[in-house]
Amino acid sequence: MVILGITGTLGAGKGTVAEYLQEKGFGYYSVRQFLTEEIVRRGMPVNRDSMVQVGNDLRKQHGPSYILDELYARAEFQGKDAVIESIRTVGEVQELRKKGMLLLSVDADPQIRYSRVQFRKTETDHVSFETFMEHELRESEGDDPGKQNLRHTVKLADYHVTNDGSIDDLKMQVDVILDTIRKHNAK
Repeated sequence: MVILGITGTLGAGKGTVAEYLQEKGFGYYSVRQFLTEEIVRRGMPVNRDSMVQVGNDLRKQHGPSYILDELYARAEFQGKDAVIESIRTVGEVQELRKKGMLLLSVDADPQIRYSRVQFRKTETDHVSFETFMEHELRESEGDDPGKQNLRHTVKLADYHVTNDGSIDDLKMQVDVILDTIRKHNAK
């Protein structure tokens, strides 16, 4: 069984990679969905600020890898290949390593990423380019292993894909990575 974590910059295509892995039979577990459920339960507005606040709060209360642990348990219970989208903290990566999980990062040019988030039109994406970049900067740095640090998390990934091209290009990159993982696991 392969449980693969996905990290990456805002709008880079993490969801597209996760959807492709689902097409290949992977179970799917979303940090965004997990947080959205908690935000709704708390009666808060569903936006990026609430996601950061609730994610940081849950990690502070339960430990830096709490969300990953919850999603990993669900994936393990299902007992098949799975993808967990979106790993964002160093504490999550540290726990991921203990579980033997692998981490895939997705990145793309900032202008391309911004146009993608504008296209998807989720509650958290109705922002200017400047605000988009401010959000990314806020979520990219920090010393606390329980808070978001995308820049360092991406550096810790086992595999990296660049999603500046077509979806077919992205799928080919993912296929190469899956082949590499499967060959390694077969040894």
